[in-house]
Amino acid sequence: MDYADARKRMVDGQLRPNRVTDPRVLDAMRELPREDFLPAGARARAYSDEDVPLPGGRSMVAPMVIARLAQVAAVRPGDRALVVCAGTGYGAAVLARCGARVTAIETDAALAAIAGRALAANLPAGAVRIEPGRPTEGFAAGAPYDVILIEGEVPEMPATIAEQLAEGGRLVTVLGNGRRGGVAVLARRIGGAVSVTPVFDCATVALPEFQPAPGFVF
Repeated sequence: MDYADARKRMVDGQLRPNRVTDPRVLDAMRELPREDFLPAGARARAYSDEDVPLPGGRSMVAPMVIARLAQVAAVRPGDRALVVCAGTGYGAAVLARCGARVTAIETDAALAAIAGRALAANLPAGAVRIEPGRPTEGFAAGAPYDVILIEGEVPEMPATIAEQLAEGGRLVTVLGNGRRGGVAVLARRIGGAVSVTPVFDCATVALPEFQPAPGFVF
């Protein structure tokens, strides 16, 4: 496969027609080799217009969804960013290419290992720091953050993570019920309060770490 050509086709055929206009996001996704952020057996699907399954019930988020989330996050050079459930690191790499200083939370050792290799090969040292914290708790040690990306679908806005936003900070994720009918949202901290606004409909895989424990059935 000609991956460079596939990246160009992804940008021109998936991102631009879906209202991705931020030149930094387009450049980042045109230049980053998405295939490097996948296990060897899944690289042929790197540029497909869909989530790519990963071990542990996780997925690499579809290109259009990650691009629009990154665009809505409106990263500014020097922003402190947190990526929760970073998986193999692609979303973190996109934010870093847009100018953010990124902390990425990933508890799955196999996914974090792929992320470490891919990030080291494609970004300057220290651009993204991988931490093994608990996803539902964010990473308070590095707070406050200008940008937070929860990379997947969650059932509700996690208050503990939203509290780690700086004044004027932006949190982007997908809210849904696990039935592939979610909505991307932007949460902003203004005047100390966090407000949540829907920004576009989309579908992505629910993050297992955020799902409620099953109750008893009688």
